[in-house]
Amino acid sequence: MKETQEFLKSAGVYFIATIDGDKPRVRPFGTAEIFENHLYIQTGKSKDVSKQIEKNPNVEICAFKDGKWIRVSGNLVRDDRVEAKKDMLDKNSDLRSMYNELDDNTEVLYFEHAKAVISSFTEAPQTFEF
Repeated sequence: MKETQEFLKSAGVYFIATIDGDKPRVRPFGTAEIFENHLYIQTGKSKDVSKQIEKNPNVEICAFKDGKWIRVSGNLVRDDRVEAKKDMLDKNSDLRSMYNELDDNTEVLYFEHAKAVISSFTEAPQTFEF
């Protein structure tokens, strides 16, 4: 899990794919934090991505850097605890202008039954499950 988080953070931006009805939707994200031995991401409950994850929590994320790419797939689980939200916002203080751990919009989600694969054209893939 740590390798996955480090890759995502060093890439800076990753893309998350969700399903909207029968159509895929992809958008950029930037948060990837470990809290209580889970990999978390963050968004706002008012956003379409949140509504899509609520209907179908099976997502995939992808990032690319230095000739390698990572794909992470799994189910996202909402964690409504203030402690989880605070940890995310404390580690990503630039989000505090838009989110607060006590508001009704801030949402943090963690991966459950996740698989990450780091690939390149020159090396064998590395696989991590968490």
